[in-house]
Amino acid sequence: MPITELLERNAELYGNEVALVEVNPEITERKRVTWKEYELIEPASVSYYRREITWKVFDEKANRFANMLLSRGVKKGDKVGILLMNCLEWLPIYFGVLKTGALAVPLNFRYAPDEIKYCLDLAEVDILMFGPEFIGRIEEIADDISRHRLLFYVGEGCPSFAEHYDSQASNFPSTAPDIKLTDEDYAAIYFSSGTTGFPKAILHKHMSLMHSAKVEQVHHGQQRNDVFLCIPPLYHTGAKMHWFGSLYSGSRAVLLKGVKPRSIIETVSREHCTIVWLLVPWAQDILDAIDRGEVDLSEYELSQWRLMHIGAQPVPPSLINRWKKVFPNHQYDTNYGLSESIGPGCVHLGVENIHKVGAIGKAGYGWEVKIVDENGEIVPRGGVGELCVKGPGVMTCYYRDEKATAETLKDGWLFTGDMAQEDEDGFIFLVDRKKDVIISGGENLYPVQIEDFLRSHPAIKDVAVIGLPHKRLGEIAAAIISVKEGMTLTEDEVNEFCYKLPRYKRPHKIIFADVPRNPTGKIEKPKLRQIYCGESLVASQVKS
Repeated sequence: MPITELLERNAELYGNEVALVEVNPEITERKRVTWKEYELIEPASVSYYRREITWKVFDEKANRFANMLLSRGVKKGDKVGILLMNCLEWLPIYFGVLKTGALAVPLNFRYAPDEIKYCLDLAEVDILMFGPEFIGRIEEIADDISRHRLLFYVGEGCPSFAEHYDSQASNFPSTAPDIKLTDEDYAAIYFSSGTTGFPKAILHKHMSLMHSAKVEQVHHGQQRNDVFLCIPPLYHTGAKMHWFGSLYSGSRAVLLKGVKPRSIIETVSREHCTIVWLLVPWAQDILDAIDRGEVDLSEYELSQWRLMHIGAQPVPPSLINRWKKVFPNHQYDTNYGLSESIGPGCVHLGVENIHKVGAIGKAGYGWEVKIVDENGEIVPRGGVGELCVKGPGVMTCYYRDEKATAETLKDGWLFTGDMAQEDEDGFIFLVDRKKDVIISGGENLYPVQIEDFLRSHPAIKDVAVIGLPHKRLGEIAAAIISVKEGMTLTEDEVNEFCYKLPRYKRPHKIIFADVPRNPTGKIEKPKLRQIYCGESLVASQVKS
């Protein structure tokens, strides 16, 4: 069934129960919320902005927006772009789009003006919804993008080149529009991370979204009394599809703005969160803050917190071992997925398999997996090959890109571009991105393996390994290392630590610098290659 029916079911069964909470600990100024459906709460011990919305109001606001869009001529197959930071308006807008039969097109909040225009044009977006954080960027391209599309602003202080979303939508009926939807109708276009240039547009049907909701609920067992803390951006399939577990179970979710360790722990305590999805850097920051005494866990109510899970990137086993020492009662899980497979869950570890920490797991609920060589033949167990997945959540295509679609989708299998291997128990371990493999002196080096090893050093906060050109070896491995606050580390100490690695896996260059990551926690290796390839490196050492 279409994903919109889950929202309508929740509105009918649990209408007066809270569906979504927005918390922003960084807002200290008192603000009044004029919308009668929202509530502003400021606890006595800390000033932070908090709003909440019930399932009934959630559905009604989605209906009003859908009816507004229909009044503007939006029809099945049209596209509506969403360029918003996480907020209470985000999901009602998303579902309002779906209720019209149009496609929701979420946009990365980090996009520059030219990237925004590129994505709008590629996806053939008819209407763009945007928030206050993007006024400057949209203004730069407003003359170009407004010629053939409507612009709606979400927030206070509407700019002159856009219409105000709430003042328009609030005038329309709160009843559901009479639009018939099926599993086979197109629902959304998501964009790839753009690691090889401008992003690709990924087309999904309602069937994909529904499958992701069921997968999430099966994997993490959300019940009505669970509370999910959502921190990553909703434009990304990872955050939204993890939230779909809350939608499926009719349970509450909290949208937290900010990733400071104290804010995360404070929100888990105040909002009684039971499930928290973290990215690797945030989990590391929490543990570091606890170690430094900046966060005292005894000050918070955390006994209800049952599950911490991580995805979007390879997870260092050393991090989870460290986490379990601090939070011994937590279940731990990891999910693997891509936007092309409608986000997390096509491969899944499972809370019962923590003894396999470091693996991404086995085929998720309703999914098939295989690992193949360059000829598409399945590799023997233990061999390294490309991970392929197949299931109801695979994308329809790369929108308006037949060549890329043909290269990625073959006989129903999605070729992920990730190199992996299967152990003797059938658990899959990520080795690296196919395009990130370093070939040095004829040997294949997999940066993730080297990164996992280096992260086990007590002074290393984060690390990225990339290949740099080398006259004799073709490429060499360079380690960009970020050191923990208050600690020191030298090249000699790193090199000595790496003696535990086979000689061919040891980094030839050590660079002390920040490790850039995108909003979903993935290391931005193209950016690092752009910075360091071909340059004379400072604070680095060559060992050849």
